[in-house]
Amino acid sequence: MTDALPTTEGKGLAASAGALAGIKVVDLTRVLGGPYCTMILSDHGAEVIKVEPPQGDEVREWGPPFQGDAASYFIGVNRNKQSIALDLARPAGREVLLKLLEDADVLVENFKPGSMEKWGLGYQEVLSARFPKLVHCRVSGFGATGPRGGLPGYDAIIQAMCGLMSINGTPETGPVRMGTPIVDLATGLYSAIGILMALQERNRSGQGQYVDMTLYDCGTALLHPQAANYLLNGRRPVATGNPHPNIAPYSKFRTRTCEIFVAAGNDPAFRKFCAFLGLEGLAEDPRFRTNGDRVTNRAALTEALEARLSQEDGHALCDRMLAAGLPAGPVLNVDEALAEPHTAHRGMVTELGEFRALGTPIKLSRTPGGTRAPSPAFNQHGEAVLKRHGYTDEQIAALKDEGVLVEKRR
Repeated sequence: MTDALPTTEGKGLAASAGALAGIKVVDLTRVLGGPYCTMILSDHGAEVIKVEPPQGDEVREWGPPFQGDAASYFIGVNRNKQSIALDLARPAGREVLLKLLEDADVLVENFKPGSMEKWGLGYQEVLSARFPKLVHCRVSGFGATGPRGGLPGYDAIIQAMCGLMSINGTPETGPVRMGTPIVDLATGLYSAIGILMALQERNRSGQGQYVDMTLYDCGTALLHPQAANYLLNGRRPVATGNPHPNIAPYSKFRTRTCEIFVAAGNDPAFRKFCAFLGLEGLAEDPRFRTNGDRVTNRAALTEALEARLSQEDGHALCDRMLAAGLPAGPVLNVDEALAEPHTAHRGMVTELGEFRALGTPIKLSRTPGGTRAPSPAFNQHGEAVLKRHGYTDEQIAALKDEGVLVEKRR
C-alpha cells in the first residue's frame, strides 16, 4: 500500500493518489539510472519498495553535500520510496524477495547480467513461471549477450564509447563529457517508458514480460541529429560547440550584460528576428536567405549578429524577444535557474520539511504526481514492509539475528 498523502505544507507535493496508484514496484537498483526510473514511477503513485544491499546504495556516500548521513546524490532521486535492506547473497534473503514479489507488478534491477540467474532468480528460468504477470526490467551496461555482453557500464564510459563525447565541446577542446550524467538519466527515462508499455500490453494479454534496458542502447539513441546526418551523408560528425550543426542562427551570443542563446528555426523566423533587431538587410543578403545558406555562411552571420547584439542588455532583450514570439533566453547558472519565478510557478523545486529536490516535470490534470515523502534512511521501512507481507515479530527478529534484514550499513 502506498503512503498517505502528506499533510505537511510544502511545494511540488502530490495532490492525488497518482496515475500509477495500485502499482507495486520492487526496486533492486542502485546509483542513478534505475533509481531515476523508479522515482518517476513513485512520483505518480506507484508503491516502490527499495531493496538495498547490506552496504546500502553507494550514492548515499557520493558527497558532499550531505543531509544527515545521506548525500544529495541519493536524496535527489529516491523520494517517495520505502527502504528495506536485505542480504540477497543469503538464501533466506532471496526468500524474502520472492515474498515481496508475490503481489508485485514490476521488478527493476541493475545487477550485473547473470547475477539474478546465479541466485536462482532468472526471469526466463524462474520468475516468469512463478509470477506470470510480473514485468521484469533489467538495467545493465551492455546487455547480457553480444561482443560486450555482461560487461560493466558507467555513464561517462558510455558517453565516450557511443560517440556522445565526440560531439560535445569544440574543435579546440576535443571530446568533452557532458556535465549532467545524460546516459544514466536517459536510461531511467527510457526504462520508465518501457515498463509503462509492458504494463499497458499486460492489460490486453494478462502477461508480464522482460524489459531489457542498457546504457549503451540509450546513449546511442541520443545521437540525434548527428547519427541521422552521418547515416545520410557518410561524413563523421564533429563537435561544433554551441552552434547547431543543421540550423543557423541557433547558438550563443554575447550581449552587453550577459550571454544569450538565440534560435531561428526557419526562414520566416529569421526574417522576423532580423526585423526585430532592425537588420532587415541581413535577411535579404544572398548569403543568408535560406537556412542552408546561413549554415554554409555561419561565420559571417555570427559576426554580423554579435556586432548588433553586443549593444543590448541581454536579459531585457530576451524578455522582449520572447514576448514577440522569438525564441531566446539568457544563459543562466544553476542557482539562477532554480531561483527563476517560472521555476517556482511550475513546481520544479519541491520541498517537504527539510527535503528539497527537483520536482516532477510530468504534469497530469486529474492525477497530478509529486512528492509524498522524503528519500528514506537506510532500512527505514524494513520492519513495516515485512509485517505488511505477513512476517511476525518473531520472524523479523530471526531475520535480523541471521543478518538477512540489515539494520546498519556494513
